[in-house]
Amino acid sequence: MRILIGQPIHEKQIEQMKEAIKANDRIDLVLYPEGYLSDEKALEEACKVAKDYKVTIVSSYRKDNKDRAVIISCDGKKIIERAKTIPDENVELYDPLTVNYNNNTIGYILCMEILKARRDLKRVEEKIDFIVHPIGVGMFSEEQFEQWVREAKAIAQTYKTIVIGTSHADGSYRNCGVSIPISYCIENNGEPIFISKSDTRTRIVDLNTRKVEIIE
Repeated sequence: MRILIGQPIHEKQIEQMKEAIKANDRIDLVLYPEGYLSDEKALEEACKVAKDYKVTIVSSYRKDNKDRAVIISCDGKKIIERAKTIPDENVELYDPLTVNYNNNTIGYILCMEILKARRDLKRVEEKIDFIVHPIGVGMFSEEQFEQWVREAKAIAQTYKTIVIGTSHADGSYRNCGVSIPISYCIENNGEPIFISKSDTRTRIVDLNTRKVEIIE
């Protein structure tokens, strides 16, 4: 499976995603950040693109000013669609956490849900083949960057699964003015396949060979 990992800037339309898909053939899945799909109209357009190009799309979309998880199948159907878990540490991650699709069990965690995932993914009975992690904006500090990478590695090691995440190239948490764009792919033993800090180039990871292609 070839996964395109994008770090776009925020936009109302989905032109960056469409251009990336058109420019890179033989990709099976596209991972874009939390909230890249700015509204339900953008979500509908993404469903059409997924069907037209026979590619699975992972991102999230905004509805009523809140982020919602979404995975769109290659026939344009929403196979995961749910609310984002609230930050309260006593609240467990909302279901569904996984979907069985094309002979893979795909896990999904949305942005700050990564901080609960190591605890709550134990509810999943089947083996997770890989976990996708759309992130809204870059990290607001070096400490946060290290914390989230550390969590991704721990999840990968605990559940013997690949974990893949990406953020937007622009924006900052609560407009604090600090943003360290991040994307990563962690092997199922907790070792990095790649970790990108403040390098917003698109990458394609082949999960069969573990090779990474950087799109200039």
